[in-house]
Amino acid sequence: MPRIVVAVALLLTSVAGSAQKGIDGNPEMAAIFAADQAIRSGDGQIDLQKMTAEDAERRQRTRELLEQGALTTAPDFYAAAFIFQHGSKPEEFLLAHVLAVRALGMGMKQAEAIAAATLDRYLQNTGKPQIYGTQFSIPLGGGDATMEPYDKSLLTDALRVAAGAHTLAEQEARVRELEGSAPRFAPSPASTPNP
Repeated sequence: MPRIVVAVALLLTSVAGSAQKGIDGNPEMAAIFAADQAIRSGDGQIDLQKMTAEDAERRQRTRELLEQGALTTAPDFYAAAFIFQHGSKPEEFLLAHVLAVRALGMGMKQAEAIAAATLDRYLQNTGKPQIYGTQFSIPLGGGDATMEPYDKSLLTDALRVAAGAHTLAEQEARVRELEGSAPRFAPSPASTPNP
């Protein structure tokens, strides 16, 4: 049965919300980031087909801005990391990680959370276990939630928490909460997109 990743549900909701209010830097990148977050933040169902198409457009424009040298501030790189985190290929997740690390290196402390999430997503999408525990997946029709593959022994809870992730106990509780829950995505007539 197809699975969908519930991307960093515990981790990035508050980070993205606070960042959305204060993105300084390239105004177009700030608008792209706001649109990316808006489609994911409603109380209703999300149309996966529409979101996937719009995500691809946002990635394309963000790539153009990167190539033009139009992204120069930590908030620019932070916002761009979110855009590529919502990609569909390992190289996009790796680029998201590089962008997050760049924002972190420029002094944006809250970028550590997206850096952890992008690394986890990259690892899982290249057949390796995640290490922070930011990625959850559940079957599209509901069922058993999982974080696997997940190497729970590499990092300590202190390192996870410092990066904006949660302790193993908190993550395990979240998996239990997700059991049997159906994602809040509207069914798409097309094939299931890779989040």
